[in-house]
Amino acid sequence: MSNLVIIPTYNERENVEAIVRAVFVLPEDFHVLIVDDSSPDGTAAIVRRLQQEFSEKLHLLERQGKHGLGTAYIAGFRWGLQHNYDFFFEMDADFSHNPQDLPRLLAKCRDEAAGVAVGSRYTHGGKVENWPADRIILSYGASLYARLILWMPVADPTAGFICYRREVLEAIDLGRIRFVGYAFQIEMKFAAYNLGFKIREVPITFKDREKGQSKMSLRIIREAMLGVLQMRWRAFFGGYGKPEGGLGV
Repeated sequence: MSNLVIIPTYNERENVEAIVRAVFVLPEDFHVLIVDDSSPDGTAAIVRRLQQEFSEKLHLLERQGKHGLGTAYIAGFRWGLQHNYDFFFEMDADFSHNPQDLPRLLAKCRDEAAGVAVGSRYTHGGKVENWPADRIILSYGASLYARLILWMPVADPTAGFICYRREVLEAIDLGRIRFVGYAFQIEMKFAAYNLGFKIREVPITFKDREKGQSKMSLRIIREAMLGVLQMRWRAFFGGYGKPEGGLGV
């Protein structure tokens, strides 16, 4: 079985080498795909240099222009499906997600038959460090709002530290995933849940980034608030499964 960690980047030169090396020292065999949106700070050049050292395990997908988190992950999912990976991970480049938690997410899907494993801040045992109070209130409030509207039993639906089984991504019509920020994270979980896959949460400690700048914006927050209502509506009219014939990847 093969494992692909997808890490979207935009101006992450301060973090990208360290995060790649942190993944590759883990006991499990993880490969890394960096999806870079033309970072002007030279992030992709650092990855290309690292590929000389990790030629079999480190991959780079460069995109022209800045297209957003959600489309980066969709591109990564499609690339990984084409290259026959079994487990797919979403992870930030800035160490807000601890790479040492990757084996715990993998075990939940590989050994306990979960379709999706979520690194959760808000399940029992999870926590947040170094975030200001207003950011915690906003994040927790968004999670509670999504749960109430979508009736989805996930304590941290906006979480971005996730493992998907291949079967989940094959079942979801990725072309119907519309959102790019917080709403993308909610929509992917809701699509999997809507299709009957088991979602399990793994408690993690989420730490605010120490280097680089956050990509959070008011536009992303608005998208999430309105997007949840649209997801609820769409679930009544067709959902997220592929059309007849298996198209949609």
